Amino acid sequence: MVKVAVLGATGYTALELLKILLRHPEVEIVAVTSRQDGNPPISSVHPSLVSRLELALEDLSPEEVGKRADCVFGCLPHCASAEILPRVLAAGAKVVDFSADYRLDDAATYLEWYGHEHPDASRLGKTVYGLPELFREQIRGADLVANPGCYATSAILPLAPLLRAGLIECDDIIIDSKSGVSGAGRQPKLMAHFPECNESMSAYNVGRHRHTPEIEQIIGRFAGTAPTVIFTPQLAPMDRGILSTIYAKPRGTVTEAAILTCLREAYAGERFVRVVDHLPGTKDTVDTNFCDVTARIVRSRVLLISCLDNLVKGAAGAAVQNFNCLHSFPESTGML
Repeated sequence: MVKVAVLGATGYTALELLKILLRHPEVEIVAVTSRQDGNPPISSVHPSLVSRLELALEDLSPEEVGKRADCVFGCLPHCASAEILPRVLAAGAKVVDFSADYRLDDAATYLEWYGHEHPDASRLGKTVYGLPELFREQIRGADLVANPGCYATSAILPLAPLLRAGLIECDDIIIDSKSGVSGAGRQPKLMAHFPECNESMSAYNVGRHRHTPEIEQIIGRFAGTAPTVIFTPQLAPMDRGILSTIYAKPRGTVTEAAILTCLREAYAGERFVRVVDHLPGTKDTVDTNFCDVTARIVRSRVLLISCLDNLVKGAAGAAVQNFNCLHSFPESTGML
């Protein structure tokens, strides 16, 4: 059994993670942390865990967590993870980090998009990006894995094979994504307030969403050159799910059949990427670790559509895939 701990266990993604870990036959959850007063039981914060997990929330030091657990899931805010996780790693535990602190390759880009000097900059560019379908071999030998962003996963999975095959141009890629309100996190904020988001859709962080450099960085590895991406996120009046519609210029004459064949060949044998003929919707992937992808040619543009559950394939499910890679378990272990 692998002993695991969850740092910052009170959020939506942490709850989703705990539900998956409770199904995992090779996992023992030994610690859940938070700075809640009085060390309440985790089930008082997440009532769905009553009679399933009765651990108390603890305010443990990174060293205590690293000594108690073999593997630690960091569900901490951006800019906080990199202050704490080096001490967890030094204590001997492996780490899967949900934050963006180790996703980017250099400190200057991190400062530009996150507004903070990186406290552990020596690991930038050396930390493996945790998308197993694309970086499985690197993940297997890692001590620290940067779990991808939810929007980024929905864009990278359809784009990477086509860029690698030279079927689309890497300039002028447009990504239009709609996300459920759980993507905004559990902390109260105006945009997620029910009267603001119910029966309404709105764009946010236009031109400055932090998943933009993450998407550009990763798809650039497959394009062989720096891409140009316009990414627009939008909040949809639903609890969970992401639907991304991506527009790219074909390189030469490209057919719809060729695009779909490229995607199918890239993900042949992959458990959690489904290349489909129909137009997928978010209900097709809710509560699952699947990402559904399809393609069309419309007026000489390649149009890609992908959807996933932002809390599962976009966060907790991907983290468990990474955990399974780190410990040589079948990637679907613990997953529905």
